[in-house]
Amino acid sequence: MNAQVSEPWLRGTLTDVAAVQRAVLHALELAGEDLHRWCDSLTDEEVNRAHGKIASVAFQLRHIVGSIDRLLTYAEEKQLSAEQLEYLKAEDQQGGNTATLMAMLDRSLAEAAGRIRAFSPTELESPRVVGKKQLPATLGGLLVHVADHTQRHVGQAIVTAKLARG
Repeated sequence: MNAQVSEPWLRGTLTDVAAVQRAVLHALELAGEDLHRWCDSLTDEEVNRAHGKIASVAFQLRHIVGSIDRLLTYAEEKQLSAEQLEYLKAEDQQGGNTATLMAMLDRSLAEAAGRIRAFSPTELESPRVVGKKQLPATLGGLLVHVADHTQRHVGQAIVTAKLARG
């Protein structure tokens, strides 16, 4: 399969990165590619259109950006800032245009890549805590969850984008 056509994990890239981080980075790379493929051409009305109880693409994009940031904050052994908590509250607000939302996604994915690369692969089993309740996790668990949570919402965004187009 052509390198431009294959999924990121099949391209032989990021060989300088340890396996777990590489897998997470490839998942985020695929997320960005899939979201651009399905969402770039949405009108501003379509990106903000909810369908019954299915959240809008705009919500999914804002949530992907916010959840990646929050999960990596916990991975970095920090608690959420007031700014992050405000962003969380605003994720489901309507509004935003497609170009701005996609640019925000791109910035988030680029920043996340740097943050993920900064972790030592020898620390993956290191304990971490999540949220106000200080729920137990590990660095590796948080990194893997960044990938799987992002992919879950990418799937939801794609379905919603298809519905928005009619």
